[in-house]
Amino acid sequence: MKSFYIIFFVLFTCVSFAQNVKVLNKTTQEPIFGVAIYNVDKSKSEITNFRGEASLSEFDEGEDIYFKHLSHVLKQTTKFIIGSRNKIYLESNTEGLQEIVISASKFQQNKRDIPQKIVSLNSKNIQFTNPQTSADLLETTGQVYVQKSQMGGGSPMIRGFSTNRLLITVDGVRMNNAIFRGGNLQNVIAIDPFSIQNTEVTLGAGSVIYGSDAVGGVMSFYTQKPQLSYTDSLLVKSNVVARYASASNEKTGHFDLNLGYKNWGFVTSASYTDFGDLKMGKNGPDDYLRPEYVVTTAEGDIVQGNSDPLVQKYSGYNQLNLMQKVRYEPLENLSFDLGLFYTTSSNIPRYDRLIRYRSGTLRSAGWNYGPQNWFMSNLQVTKLSSNSNLYDKIKATIAYQNFEESRMDRDFQSSIRSIREEAVDAYSFNLDLEKTLDSKTQFFYGFEYVYNKVTSSGEDENIDSNTLELTVSRYPNGATWQSTAVYSSIKYKPNTKFVFQSGLRFNHVVSKADFTENNVYLNLPFTVSNNEAGALTGTAGVSWTPNKMMQWKLNASSAFRAPNIDDIGKVFDSEPGSVVVPNDNLKPEYAYGGEVGLKLNFNESLILDLNTYYTYLDNALVRRDYSLNGETEIMYDGELSNVQAIQNASKAWIYGFEVGLKYKLSKQLELTSQYNIIGGTEEDEGIEVPIRHVAPYFGNTHITWAKNKLKVDAFANYNNELSFNQLAPSEIEKDYIYALDADGNPYSPAWYTLNLRTQYQWRKSTSISASIENITNQRYKTYSSGIAAAGINVILALKYSL
Repeated sequence: MKSFYIIFFVLFTCVSFAQNVKVLNKTTQEPIFGVAIYNVDKSKSEITNFRGEASLSEFDEGEDIYFKHLSHVLKQTTKFIIGSRNKIYLESNTEGLQEIVISASKFQQNKRDIPQKIVSLNSKNIQFTNPQTSADLLETTGQVYVQKSQMGGGSPMIRGFSTNRLLITVDGVRMNNAIFRGGNLQNVIAIDPFSIQNTEVTLGAGSVIYGSDAVGGVMSFYTQKPQLSYTDSLLVKSNVVARYASASNEKTGHFDLNLGYKNWGFVTSASYTDFGDLKMGKNGPDDYLRPEYVVTTAEGDIVQGNSDPLVQKYSGYNQLNLMQKVRYEPLENLSFDLGLFYTTSSNIPRYDRLIRYRSGTLRSAGWNYGPQNWFMSNLQVTKLSSNSNLYDKIKATIAYQNFEESRMDRDFQSSIRSIREEAVDAYSFNLDLEKTLDSKTQFFYGFEYVYNKVTSSGEDENIDSNTLELTVSRYPNGATWQSTAVYSSIKYKPNTKFVFQSGLRFNHVVSKADFTENNVYLNLPFTVSNNEAGALTGTAGVSWTPNKMMQWKLNASSAFRAPNIDDIGKVFDSEPGSVVVPNDNLKPEYAYGGEVGLKLNFNESLILDLNTYYTYLDNALVRRDYSLNGETEIMYDGELSNVQAIQNASKAWIYGFEVGLKYKLSKQLELTSQYNIIGGTEEDEGIEVPIRHVAPYFGNTHITWAKNKLKVDAFANYNNELSFNQLAPSEIEKDYIYALDADGNPYSPAWYTLNLRTQYQWRKSTSISASIENITNQRYKTYSSGIAAAGINVILALKYSL
């Protein structure tokens, strides 16, 4: 009888093990919720619960069973192979996201194969760094420098380039439009950091794949994808986040919900952030203090003393981000993705304009960007397997975007408020294809069409009489900009050690503008502008890994930026006493560059990443003095102003060196560091002068400790000085945003911050993040910024996941 019970127990155990399985992450050993388990035709399916468990009772012993999860590698096995182990381990592809990139060709490639340097951030990185905006997220890479004219800003600089010489994409759709300017831009903050799944930053030219504007780099943001259950069961996932930051009294709330069905998936995301006035640090130049500000009363404008000069009065704003995505997968390799995005803000005070003085008195009673609105809808159809002779993979993307922005400013004790409103309707279509020619060669090619239409108006409002009068608009109303392009790229990989990639792109760009309305005020020598340009760009590079320790990368490329409506038709006050007027005689600017990279990997314990680059910019589009009908000065907004225009009037030479280090001190402790050296000059009337967007030398160092549920990061950010002689002429003219040296000249002081960041996974569903930034309470500004950075800043965040 005893032997009978033993046999029964063994059989029962085997049957139990055979009919139930626990799915675990191979690295962390944690259970994985929401794993879809199915057979070949999906006639049988299960989904794991919160403990990572599911029943396999309906599956046959020998049939193939698939285990699929968005953040893990697909696994195929059989019930027989699982046997009595009762456990399945899935490889995480979250870390793999840093090795697989999309932006280089629009399809997945191994990062090691790409000749250019690409910096990647995944969702875990983003959650841990807990950035305030997407601009701050880019800054955490240690290789993107961020300028801020106001708190509601963030203008990235990459390898000496900025603004309309960098390209931004969201889910593969270009965000740059016809009025992206050469002055500092804040459009990147319209992208909700909570909605981002991963980010790829291409350092250097990307014109072959992305066309105009991708001169200095490409910032590619990929938002959350709806997760499907692939079963008859409903997959539900949700996250709620609350965050507070002391320096700006920031209050942020976020919510997202994923509903996954067998063939359909839905993601809804919403974030709201309210920022108060930002408080700067105590230790630093007094030049940055805010001793007084303008208050408008019933009796008029008065200057009022600031009770706390560290508080940057009139810098706060709020922002709402909404996203809805839908995914439909009728077949294994065919998907339809619809994305809807909407971002809006309150008025955003232009802080750097509020601190300007004229004749010893604050110049402006008010200077605001109006609500910054961005809407995007895009539909993407992707087929990843085909028997066609023309392609193996194909992706078609159609998108519509609407950008709305405005500017409202009034001088101190003036009754006239200038209001200028702009909007852009942007349509785009992309067709991208990939074809494997043989076991060693892949061919990528595609087509792109972009059409932008600009509406613009200008009004002067009399605040005493409440009357409006038309005035010159910022852009020619009804102007259009369109681009048509074809591109091709080839990848040759004869073995695992060597990869060669090369590509060509031809772009044809046409812009049209009618200045009839603005000629009432400007008396231009022309009424219509028709600007056409063709541009051919190319790239070629190799990635060579002679052994496990060493990898070389070598790349040469050309890039271009075609003049847009902002270049051709803008009218605005570029600086105190100057006005920019239209110029219809413009050509594309070209960049020619090369880079060499060396990565040394010493058994994964020490990794050194070295890169050097050089770029020559020809026919550069720059703002220079100009004459209008023979006049070098005109009246603009009631002020006699020096006339300027965008012109092909410069050449530039930019060079740099980057070094990155990663050192594994122990299993739990890791040291990482990044340092960037950038230099360059441009030609100004035959004289070589510093370039505006070449950032100071900058870097960071992190010591990270992680064990079980706790992760701690102690880090320093640091930035070299730019002396008066190192400032570009256009920066010297903005002396009100800089500190003054011993001779009374503007300069950008060196600075550093010490910071501590922690994250604790309290329960499976709950994580707590706490940070102290700028512990020593430094008072500083990032280079070219109008607003001082936060002083000591305590940040608390609570995340609950369902």
